[in-house]
Amino acid sequence: MDMPSPDAPFRIGTRSSVLAMAQARETRERLMAAHGLPEAAFELIPISTAGDRIQDRALREVGGKGLFTKEIEEAILLGRIDIAVHSTKDMPNEQPAGLVLDCFLPREDVRDGFVTLGEEGGLADLPEGAVVGTSSLRRRAQVIVRRPDLRVVEFRGNVQTRLRKLEDGVAAATFLAMAGLRRLGHPETARPIDPGDMLPAVAQGAIGIERREDDARARALLAPLHDRATGLRLAAERAFLARLDGSCETPIAGLADLSGDRLRLRGEILAPDGTAHHAGEEEGAAGDGPEMGVALAERLLSAAGPGFFDWRG
Repeated sequence: MDMPSPDAPFRIGTRSSVLAMAQARETRERLMAAHGLPEAAFELIPISTAGDRIQDRALREVGGKGLFTKEIEEAILLGRIDIAVHSTKDMPNEQPAGLVLDCFLPREDVRDGFVTLGEEGGLADLPEGAVVGTSSLRRRAQVIVRRPDLRVVEFRGNVQTRLRKLEDGVAAATFLAMAGLRRLGHPETARPIDPGDMLPAVAQGAIGIERREDDARARALLAPLHDRATGLRLAAERAFLARLDGSCETPIAGLADLSGDRLRLRGEILAPDGTAHHAGEEEGAAGDGPEMGVALAERLLSAAGPGFFDWRG
């Protein structure tokens, strides 16, 4: 195998956001350590995506999750980059022909974080009628289920933008993924929410690395980086999401926990307006995660009844 070198660096593509670049640097550091290569043997290539450029509308209105991946995946297929580093929760269920997503780094904190400039310790402490900002349809629905008296408004942007919106009084509180805050070195920005109180998005906290299916060198370079436990957990969660045909237009939460050779998968589906929600769990052998994901999805769909997802546009 030809190893990357400063003269012919291995090209790592990613979104151009601060968090995405931090995730790409973590990937580079792990590749350097795994193969004893210098930093100059790897080139970080930031790519602007439609999801990053569109800040004034909800993503579900203009194309959903694919807005964060299309330009990057085109760059892989055209050979402009060798691999792409993604937040796996932003990834569609299926990859374009010729691409695979089969390397996952050790998972970070899966929890959502509650962010407010006030003294409120959590969602339950907000005064009646308070405004909560979020761009996530899942979080919106979960908030309404738990606090139907609150008003939820659209809230997009990076960490600094969202904090500024809180300072400007646009909302009293919002949410951020704890994994992102930890990777940016600012976990104190939010108060972690127990998954038992608010189940996170499928694959939250996991970095996934996408490559060309026929690229043997990329496969070999990435092999030492793959975290088996994260892979087993995500296999269950993503199978659950796929059976539900989950997208940015579907409020779905899911989390798999691994204990030895046993896997516990929890899932929740919600109506966007919070008028209905169904939750459940499956437990079984760690290797049976995909089957458990499908079984849980079918059980929740059965409980919800026909037409539960008919509101999707």
